[in-house]
Amino acid sequence: MPDEKKDVILETDADAIRLAKTLMRQARFAALATLDPEDGAPLATRVAVATDMDGAPLILVSALSAHTRAIEADARCSLLLGEPGKGDPLAHPRLTLKAQAVRLSAGTPAQEHARRRYLNRHPKAGLYAGFADFAFYRLEPGAGLLNGGFARAYKLAPGELLTAGPALDALARAEQAAIDHMNEDHADAVANYARHFCKAKPGKWRLTGIDPEGIDLALGDEQQRIFFDTALNDAGEMRPVLVAMAKAARGT
Repeated sequence: MPDEKKDVILETDADAIRLAKTLMRQARFAALATLDPEDGAPLATRVAVATDMDGAPLILVSALSAHTRAIEADARCSLLLGEPGKGDPLAHPRLTLKAQAVRLSAGTPAQEHARRRYLNRHPKAGLYAGFADFAFYRLEPGAGLLNGGFARAYKLAPGELLTAGPALDALARAEQAAIDHMNEDHADAVANYARHFCKAKPGKWRLTGIDPEGIDLALGDEQQRIFFDTALNDAGEMRPVLVAMAKAARGT
């Protein structure tokens, strides 16, 4: 009898889910694969990305670009997240998402929310984000394939990739005021978060995002993700958690 093929896909566990979410939350750029409407052939381009409150990728693209024409003709797309580091680039984790691109209509709450979160991650995009030929898209994940390194492959469902919970809407309303307050009045605490929880280099770190599962930090092009010990169930839990983290980060 012929040998049975070995299944190289491992059972998805909490560590795999955490790694996939980290890759999604930390990414600034990604490879976007679409279907060229002229001949149906695969088309790969690079896009800047941010994440929605639940973790879904957000992109801002021009109507003049090939990938915008492609997703307008066929919303199916794929996103490759994860940057190579030192040594073998194939030894570093990466995540492939199958997704549907959803255009966010200008002036709607969803678009305004996406714009705010995107510009927190990419402030310089504010120079052109308001141009009439630019639009925000949310990439709705359908499935994920995580390669965590050699012999570490996992399949993830949308529910394992996205953050759910009762705090999403309330945090969306409270997030920006909290980000501005932390960056303007507690910059030292933000820097301590990066140093203590991420072992990151010193610098003027900025808080760029708060969601039910954690916070995102940036120093120039460098991004860091810190997950809360327990996911937030209400926006009112945000301040006590950030205060407790600040105390832990300064050693008190």
